[in-house]
Amino acid sequence: MYVDPEIIRLLAFLIGVIAFAALNAAYLVWLERKEAAHIQRRIGPKEVGPFGLLQPLVDGIKLMTKQLIVPVGVDPVLFKIAPILVMVPAIMSFVTIPFSDTLVARNLDIGLLAIFAFASVNVLGLLLGAWGSRNKYAVISAARVVSQNVAYEIPMLVTVVTLVMITGTMNLHTIVMQQQGGFWHWNIFNLSASPLMPVAFLIFFVCMLAETNRAPFDMAEAESELVAGAFTEYSGMGFGVFFMGEYANIVIGASMATILFLGGWDCPLGLFPGVLWFLVKMYFLIFTVIWIRWTFPRTTFYGLLNLSWKILIPISFFNLILTSAMLKVF
Repeated sequence: MYVDPEIIRLLAFLIGVIAFAALNAAYLVWLERKEAAHIQRRIGPKEVGPFGLLQPLVDGIKLMTKQLIVPVGVDPVLFKIAPILVMVPAIMSFVTIPFSDTLVARNLDIGLLAIFAFASVNVLGLLLGAWGSRNKYAVISAARVVSQNVAYEIPMLVTVVTLVMITGTMNLHTIVMQQQGGFWHWNIFNLSASPLMPVAFLIFFVCMLAETNRAPFDMAEAESELVAGAFTEYSGMGFGVFFMGEYANIVIGASMATILFLGGWDCPLGLFPGVLWFLVKMYFLIFTVIWIRWTFPRTTFYGLLNLSWKILIPISFFNLILTSAMLKVF
């Protein structure tokens, strides 16, 4: 029986992506706990395995063996489908991310658009999970999630449109190839296209923090106010899948920042394989995301919205207009 090699390749990538997302979720939790401990002069996980490296596996087994409780009065369909709506789009986004010149499941010409389309479903999953929970804290969290994502998607998309104008493509592989040849070719240093490109990177990074509900923008699950936000009524692997989705989205956000601004797999010294250099940049950004969480206090909700509507959106639109003018003139 003949089987198309392309189907085998896609299935292999799918299994690899799921394993990569699961391991990332597990060990990014370990990294977060260890990094938070060092920032706060504590020790963190240390008992299970050397340096606590087996702690994520033990926690995963504990979550999988717990009963998934469906509380009385919830909408069972929405309650059960919400974690899937958070996790599946995150897995699908990995399909078009090029980790090196050859390591990509599917090189789409509109890969950039596809990732933003998948990312928008994440908000829907959180909204349906909170609404289906029939919990007042979860519903308040859902309202915050929607308003926060609407506010921060605008400056992020305007910044991405600016980059599409500069590169002339939405193919992620092509965007990286245009930045080959040293860090001075990376888009973050492309001052000839716009002198505000370092600011554009900062806007994208801040919006990524807000879109993934990370501190200091984690108002959607502010523990001191909303218990666990949209996840309040979830237990066992229902809660675990939400958790995996959150960390998968952090990896996707860091990957997109690496591709769009930091040259992807381009190594200035040419000493390392491309995929290794890509992962070094990506995990450095993730390390910074965790660092920010345990360093800065949570902002107020109105401060969060004002930052986007009054500061980030005007600056991103000004950068778009400036870039348009410079491309037209030069």
